[in-house]
Amino acid sequence: MCIRDRANTKQARKRARQNVARNSHLAAQRSQYRTAIKAVRKFIVAGNKAAAKEAFVRAESVIDTMKSKGVLHANAAARHKSRLSAAIKAMA
Repeated sequence: MCIRDRANTKQARKRARQNVARNSHLAAQRSQYRTAIKAVRKFIVAGNKAAAKEAFVRAESVIDTMKSKGVLHANAAARHKSRLSAAIKAMA
């Protein structure tokens, strides 16, 4: 029994179908964004500042894209970029 079976009206069934599709699409986008952040963190922990800067540029682009698509709130995007940048600057 899936969610669509619980919908009583035609409109509700359509909405349920759209929500399933939208949720899977957003999940993929969130995964892409999290992976970009993990890549930067990995280089920071390894102590590779040049690679961390390079990964940060790519991550910054992904974060901004997710912000513009509404996957991520603007303040959350700014917070992630700020913290990653600060972590890179703090490297010796």
